[in-house]
Amino acid sequence: MTIKKHIPNAITSLNLLSGMIGIHFVMVNGPFYGFYFIIAAAIFDFFDGFAARMLKVQSPIGKELDSLADLVTFGVLPSFIVFLLLESVSTSDWLPYIGFAIGIQSALRLAKFNIDERQADSFIGVPTPANALFFSTLPLLGSSVLWIGNGLENPWVLAGVTLLFSYLLTAELPLLALKFKHFNWKGNQWRYLVLIISGLSILILGLAGIPVAVLSYICLSLVNNWMVGHENKL
Repeated sequence: MTIKKHIPNAITSLNLLSGMIGIHFVMVNGPFYGFYFIIAAAIFDFFDGFAARMLKVQSPIGKELDSLADLVTFGVLPSFIVFLLLESVSTSDWLPYIGFAIGIQSALRLAKFNIDERQADSFIGVPTPANALFFSTLPLLGSSVLWIGNGLENPWVLAGVTLLFSYLLTAELPLLALKFKHFNWKGNQWRYLVLIISGLSILILGLAGIPVAVLSYICLSLVNNWMVGHENKL
């Protein structure tokens, strides 16, 4: 067995390591540092698949290892981030545990993704990395936008947002595939709008713009789905 067969799995293991260190770090230092480990894991998550395709060493074990690493990094880590956020604003002993719904739903989503042939070119339900990025940067958005920050200080609002996004992980919600078969405006207008709004949000708000980018992606996908369904009925 040549060493190149181990390279993608080694990169995937770095994804997993980022998640484990991230969990430890947020439990010791607080939820605001989880974003950096999620970003590192997302980079490794991209390059493990890229390396496997480039080296032509895709394998079933690599696919399963990738899902297990993603569960820890994009499921368990954001669960602990939300747990700590809820714990900081709630006097309830049980309410913070709602954060663990993210980990459970992430496990279900990753299991479905591995056997759902419909998701080869697009997504059905919010991808776990997008969900993890949303929650890891939500406190930054709350710090930048006063009324959002006031809302996040209400434990019931934060718990409601957590349950909503946990549901969206496995919802039968087709999302725009950000893959361009051509670069004309017609046929790609919703993709371009997602990129424009996301870029402006991050340019104006910095990292706090990431939750806005994720929300715009979901909302524009809903509008696109409605328009496609409406056109099909005509």
